[in-house]
Amino acid sequence: MISIYKIKPAFQRLLRPILRKLYDHEVTANQITISSIILSILIGIAFWNGDSRRLMFLALPIGLLIRMALNALDGMIAREYNQQSRTGEVLNEVGDIFSDFCIYFPLLKHEPDSVYWVACFMCLSIVNEFSGLMGKLVGGERRYDGPMGKSDRAFVISVYGLICFFYGSPIAYFNVAAVIVIILLVISTITRLKKSV
Repeated sequence: MISIYKIKPAFQRLLRPILRKLYDHEVTANQITISSIILSILIGIAFWNGDSRRLMFLALPIGLLIRMALNALDGMIAREYNQQSRTGEVLNEVGDIFSDFCIYFPLLKHEPDSVYWVACFMCLSIVNEFSGLMGKLVGGERRYDGPMGKSDRAFVISVYGLICFFYGSPIAYFNVAAVIVIILLVISTITRLKKSV
């Protein structure tokens, strides 16, 4: 299935010069993961305040691109420089879910007429990540399958941020877009569970 996750190898190649510099400065994988979590909290705070200063909405596309880079870098440095650990794995997985929650939560404020769709989106996003983890528990491999994984959700919320920056919130046809995203999330979750077993 089509997913932004499939461009990850090309994205990682672009990050290689940064990876070497980070390693030369003794930056660890866990430090990068923690930085990503802190960045996500800041993105969420900026997003929450977007209604008072529209420029804050740009924290979504810009911040999420940086977060995507950090998420790629922590895994790369862990694998390539022998920094893999159980602590790092737990920090990475729990950190991703917590970070997503921080970033998505302000949608409840900016789309007050769509709180049920937003809540459904947030809950299914968490379920989707756990379905990916099930692959590791059952089949020994973390699953990233499906058309609405973490990277795809980051793209969607980045587009939302750009629309809000130019036109303000709430945005027209949000419910329609939310239903489409939710359907894709369900497909992603079912796909991951099937691949796991």
